[in-house]
Amino acid sequence: MEQEHRDAREQEIVRRIRNREEQALRELIDLHGGLLKAIVYRHLPGSLQDREECLDDVLLAVWNHIESFDVERNSFKQWIAAVAKYRAIDYQRRWIKERERRIGEELDPDRLNRPDERLASAVLDAEDVLSKLPEDERKLFERYYIEGVPAKELAQDMDVRESWIHNKLSRGRKKLKRLWTAGKEVHGE
Repeated sequence: MEQEHRDAREQEIVRRIRNREEQALRELIDLHGGLLKAIVYRHLPGSLQDREECLDDVLLAVWNHIESFDVERNSFKQWIAAVAKYRAIDYQRRWIKERERRIGEELDPDRLNRPDERLASAVLDAEDVLSKLPEDERKLFERYYIEGVPAKELAQDMDVRESWIHNKLSRGRKKLKRLWTAGKEVHGE
């Protein structure tokens, strides 16, 4: 009986995603969010931010490719599990390639023998732009992006909703982009 209810609920979610009803994604998360999270976490090492980004990408893939779901071939649960697994594996491959690229750059003899002035300049520019943010916003950015503290934990620490944290980060990114772009224009780049 419970399985029949779950199957009917999945069919309804599929129908609603095909009709582009965003609320259906929330229901998908309620129904199978734990499964998707477990799959991504099993296949993807790295920071919590990378894992959360991958989960977002899984949901976007389900949204964008729902027409490729075929009830004759798989159950919806099996299909989204496969989407999650392969997205996580793709992220893992990118993570490994990026790590190898960084290690290769760090071990490059030419680079080791001369300081990279462009990198130093970019770091100083970034620090300069970050310093223009109010202290509370700068600290939020540092904790989330540099220290890797999850948004949920930040929200608990600050006694606010997680959506407030995401909203603050989004507005901060826009503000940083404006500051960064304005700084480039002043320097004629």
